Amino acid sequence: MKILHLLSTLDPRAGGPTEGVRQSGLNMTALGHQIEVATVDDPAAPWLRDFPLTVHALGPGKGFYGLTPRLVPWLQAHASCFDALIVNGLWQYHSYGTWKALRHLDVPYYVFPHGMLDPWFKQTYPLKHLKKCLYWPWAEYRVLRDATRVMFTTQEECRLARESFRLYRAREEVVAFGTNRPPADAAGLREAFYAAHPALRDKRLILFLGRIHPKKGCDLLLKAFAQARNLDPAAHLVMAGPDGSDWTPALKTLGAELGIAGRVTWTGMLQGDAKWGAFYASDAFVLPSHQENFGIAVAEALACGLPALISDKVNIWREVETDGAGLVAPDTVDGTLDMLTRWLQLDPVLAAAMRVQALQCFERHFTVDAMSADLLRILQEGRRDEGKQKPTLARAGAGLTAPR
Repeated sequence: MKILHLLSTLDPRAGGPTEGVRQSGLNMTALGHQIEVATVDDPAAPWLRDFPLTVHALGPGKGFYGLTPRLVPWLQAHASCFDALIVNGLWQYHSYGTWKALRHLDVPYYVFPHGMLDPWFKQTYPLKHLKKCLYWPWAEYRVLRDATRVMFTTQEECRLARESFRLYRAREEVVAFGTNRPPADAAGLREAFYAAHPALRDKRLILFLGRIHPKKGCDLLLKAFAQARNLDPAAHLVMAGPDGSDWTPALKTLGAELGIAGRVTWTGMLQGDAKWGAFYASDAFVLPSHQENFGIAVAEALACGLPALISDKVNIWREVETDGAGLVAPDTVDGTLDMLTRWLQLDPVLAAAMRVQALQCFERHFTVDAMSADLLRILQEGRRDEGKQKPTLARAGAGLTAPR
């Protein structure tokens, strides 16, 4: 198949959708499919140079919305060359522009919301949600309504998506999501990480790896760690990730006020071998997020045999808990403290068993191979459905879902 992914940006600081497209694209290319990407990035954006798939940069987009006059004409001219188009993410011009370009063309398109319909955003940012309500009927509602499938990475994400807007119609499908296996040279990568951060050697590292953003619960993690630090003098918190909201200075101030500045290391964004070295050097991974539709970093941690300490707002928490691959608690200071306490006091034999179960959980649920196979199944089913009677649409409040 020839497939086009559409994203607002390929900037790796944007998080999971970009990495998911990169990894699934490479995996499907290896299977003989042709994968290309369209984005509203500026063609001169530095992160495009090393991106491993064919990229059509149709920007620069204007403002956060990414409005660009090049997207719709380009899609109208080239969309018919592809077997399927996949829109990754909502609330920016690339999604509405795809609908606008394809509404009169016989080209199937699919949508990955990537958690952007979660009602957490409505509750946390009510003024932004009000603004979204004003243009929802004219934009994103139509994007979802007319998509061949709207694809969710977990059942929980699918369920929650119906709660954000009263007007909602979608042909829903839950698709496997995952990531590549890590490099096998664990010892070498671990030593390279220690060489870059020598003060962390011989520490019991608790790793947070993700965007430094209020959604991720970074502040409550610091508060919980301050209360748990005396359980093990070797315990040390590593905060790794990009900060697009300039929150880090306030968090460092909070750490100083809590008396833990000397037991927290801020590495900035880690990529490639540096990222894998951090995983392999750590004792556990922690993500007390307030909202997470999947969490690629969780899957990467599990792939390294690293137990995951996650909140019950990370939508793969059930798999982690059922498989004994980590610990789960509410997204509060008390919940995070409970996870840290249980982990730091866990019997070493049980901790070693959890590391084995973490890797087994990854292999069972979250490989990129399973993701590619399931995505291809859905794309092929969607092509067969085109021209036939389309499956029943799920409506907000109706609980009707297209059968798999």
